[in-house]
Amino acid sequence: MTRTIGLDLGTNSIGWSVVESDQTERILASGSRIIPMDAATLGDFEKGNLQSAAAERRFCRGMKRLYERSKLRRERLLRVLNIMGFLPSHFKQAIDFGNHPGKFKDHAEPLLAYAMDADGQREFIFKEAFNEMISDFREAQPNMMAEGRRIPQDWTIYYLRQKALREAVTKEELAWIILNFNAKRGYYQLGGEETDNGKREEYMQLTVSKVEQMDADKKRRGWFWYEITYDNGATQRKASPMPPRKVGDRVEVIVTTTLDKDGSIKKDKDGKDKISPRSPSADDWTLIKKRTEHAIEQSGMTVGEYIYANLLRQPDVKVRGKLIHTIERKYYRDELTRILNRQRELIPELTDAGLYERCLRELYRHNEAHVASMMQKNFTNLFVEEIVFYQRPLKSKKSEIDDCPFEYRTYVDKQTGEITNVPLKCIVKSHPLFLEFRLWQWVKNLRIYKKGIGNDIDETDQLLPDDEARAALFDWLNLRKEISQDQLLRYEPFGLKRKTAGYR
Repeated sequence: MTRTIGLDLGTNSIGWSVVESDQTERILASGSRIIPMDAATLGDFEKGNLQSAAAERRFCRGMKRLYERSKLRRERLLRVLNIMGFLPSHFKQAIDFGNHPGKFKDHAEPLLAYAMDADGQREFIFKEAFNEMISDFREAQPNMMAEGRRIPQDWTIYYLRQKALREAVTKEELAWIILNFNAKRGYYQLGGEETDNGKREEYMQLTVSKVEQMDADKKRRGWFWYEITYDNGATQRKASPMPPRKVGDRVEVIVTTTLDKDGSIKKDKDGKDKISPRSPSADDWTLIKKRTEHAIEQSGMTVGEYIYANLLRQPDVKVRGKLIHTIERKYYRDELTRILNRQRELIPELTDAGLYERCLRELYRHNEAHVASMMQKNFTNLFVEEIVFYQRPLKSKKSEIDDCPFEYRTYVDKQTGEITNVPLKCIVKSHPLFLEFRLWQWVKNLRIYKKGIGNDIDETDQLLPDDEARAALFDWLNLRKEISQDQLLRYEPFGLKRKTAGYR
């Protein structure tokens, strides 16, 4: 008697059965497992673009955490504003400060700037500030106002943001401003403008000063390489069937500057600054972001002032996605800091030490040490650093790094005299020092042979006679992302050809 297991493997299902054979055959057990896939996932699977279901769940879980942290910041902010007495009465009544501090009751989403009137209609509560804004528009756009065109009440937030930099605003207006910053915090990347690989990207408008045709493009017939020189000395190579630029053209580019560890501009092998311009497409995200930041910096205004000034000049402009795209968080942080520092001079509650301590104890009920350290600061730091722009520190992954098998530190217990060896952690593979070590190790182990009759002849010591030659080879290799055997043999001091000279 024999038993056979049969499997039917499909793209999104597995069928199985166990068959027993003797004089006759009979199925002992069978079943199937269906792998749920929609049409798009199944199509990607058939094309070889594999992505597990866990990857999709991980992405959704990450989005869920972002939403949870956003709500947590809002809840902390509402608890502080409630203690300070800055919340409007209708908005405060919609928030639970007892059982679930800071959460909205019945999962509602009330608006701070709008209250319900007796007829159940929304009523804008900052009418005085709205009328002040209307006066600005009558002066800036008299024809438009004469035609009876209406101004959105929501634009009042931009008027208040620029007003709060100079004049006093009410406590409720300041609460609206802070909540607005809590909702739109800007883009943040660890390391700021400089990326992890020591490069800085900047938006520039450059003028073409020279266009020179180089050699032909070997991959495309009729195409040539052109070297474009800009007025700042930067050069760019582009392949095209005709000159891609004309002298005098004004071009929007993203200029990438490679930096040394000390922050200075790195030099290439010819001794020139490593500054390379890039001409992105009109819808390139980096170009749009850098252009928006450049416009704000050139105006000398904060983000709120910049938006309000453009609304006065061009009321039809679309703010979100057109006038202001995603920009660095530092612009919003700077504006809120300036607003709070100015309002601390005008609103007494923002300098009340007792009120400040009550807010701290509301947030940190079981952390006396943090309360004591925060007492040396003020409301500006509390709102900016601890609530609105709070960024949790990255979790340490040092425990996942293996222990070094060669190096350790020895410790002696003073009481028992027991000696303990604690190994050091291995260096991570992505560390620049390890990458440099690995390249030196490769240069050290490099052997170059000339094919001979019977045995190959090792000519490494003749081609690399001393440490200076190996150091020069290291510098040459360090400028390249990857290299082939033929490219290495054509290294100028070698001048070898693998096919004709028989080197390997």
